[in-house]
Amino acid sequence: MGRRKKTLHDYAAEFSELAVKRQRPERGGGGGGGGEAAESLWCSSCQLPLRVRRDRILEHLASGRHYRNRRLARQRAPLLLSAGPDLSLPLQLDAPSLLAQPPLVLAATTAGGPSLLPGAIGSTTAPDQAPSTSAFTALRVRIAPAPAERSSRSPAVPQARDGAVLGRCGAGGLGLALFGTELGDNALFQSLVEENGCCLLYVVEDRLHEVERAFSAEFLAGTRVLRQQDADIVLNDQRVSGVIVCSPPEEASEVVIDALRAGKGVFCERLPSFDRQTAETCFDEANRCGRPLVCGFYKRFDPALQFLCKKVRGCQALGRIHRIATTSSVYPAASLGFLKTSGGIFYNAAVHDIDIVSLLLGESAPDTIFSLGHAFCTDMACLKDADTVAVSMKFPSGAIVTLDISQHCTKSCDQRLEVHGSRGTLRVDNQNPLGITEHGTSVSICTQTQADRYREAHRGLFRHFLRTLKGKEPPAITKEQFLWAVQVAAAAEQSWRNGSAVDLRNEAMDSAVVKTEIM
Repeated sequence: MGRRKKTLHDYAAEFSELAVKRQRPERGGGGGGGGEAAESLWCSSCQLPLRVRRDRILEHLASGRHYRNRRLARQRAPLLLSAGPDLSLPLQLDAPSLLAQPPLVLAATTAGGPSLLPGAIGSTTAPDQAPSTSAFTALRVRIAPAPAERSSRSPAVPQARDGAVLGRCGAGGLGLALFGTELGDNALFQSLVEENGCCLLYVVEDRLHEVERAFSAEFLAGTRVLRQQDADIVLNDQRVSGVIVCSPPEEASEVVIDALRAGKGVFCERLPSFDRQTAETCFDEANRCGRPLVCGFYKRFDPALQFLCKKVRGCQALGRIHRIATTSSVYPAASLGFLKTSGGIFYNAAVHDIDIVSLLLGESAPDTIFSLGHAFCTDMACLKDADTVAVSMKFPSGAIVTLDISQHCTKSCDQRLEVHGSRGTLRVDNQNPLGITEHGTSVSICTQTQADRYREAHRGLFRHFLRTLKGKEPPAITKEQFLWAVQVAAAAEQSWRNGSAVDLRNEAMDSAVVKTEIM
């Protein structure tokens, strides 16, 4: 039997921004019945009918018109905060927290009391506020000028704490904004705190406890914390030179494209999208806007692996490469929520080893790939993902590559790589400050987390992003390299799910959606 033809409702279920509308045909001038209602596929944000073709739907969803209309629709959405006589707040405020909910702005009006405006941060307390020991006292409120008064001022960005921010940036410092913190790496956050010549002007995050987890209150003294619905404040601020995106891949592409079109450089720590066409659109938009788009393949910037690449590729120290073996065991294990939103073990871990292997060999993709995997954790099995995988690949040069990846590592992360060539072998072993190797000990001598192991790599990647913002160098990861790495990761996952090898020379994979859909 052939495949069932997709209906309008199938497309509406697949794309959340589409809907099916029923419309009766208009009556003719001579009267008569209206006829049966006809169904059509509509874009909810743009209020436009769409042709029922997948390529046209994807083209529309990736268009600038659609992104602009979706952002406007989000701005028109009703606020969660309410301003009544008692100024009630549905959000729970944590009394001891130093990062209270984003301060509200009360717009002065001629009658009827103050009205609520979203997302501005103030630095003073309302003059008529009575002392209180409740959690509400942690919420700082300032009175915004009335509309007539505001019109005489520059509408760009609220002036709260600008002096503190500019003081920390220094002369010639780069202003940055961070979108999302839940999927951000601790090593990246530490680099952001320690690096000179830049300052964090904004954090855009709806989950404020994640902001508190990532940064200290002292560091955030000159930073505005905004909700996602107020993202346009960031994009319209000319002080912001670059945007760091730590959002899930399903949400990152919108932020990436909006930031590029606003003239900002972008560092996307995770994948910009699981959709190949959308990912290509992000890179094409960066090229069109003349702004850098840096992707988070951090292992390229590890000093040991960089030295290894110079020896293997530059000096040809090992001759012809025969075999490469990598071991990547993560410690501590990532949370289930993290793995689910970041794409699972193939897109969160394997893709970085695939990128390094391709860099060492100078080849984009293998001819054949085969994967085995298992979920030893019951919760991982419920997510229909694996926590331990072995990936074997054969490249056109004849080189054979094996990737051993696991989310189970009890005492310390295990990160090793071996390259075997016709003239010898080079190996990158686990690194620790003591230089002691342990075998079979009951207590770990030197516990090392994944963030500790690749701290210098994340710092190097972050500094590379800053140099691209200054125009000193182009992004190290090209569009073609990124798309091939993700395509190979998709083939590895496909092989594991199907239980058979994938021949990338003969089997045409779905180029529209990279990530395998879980039914």
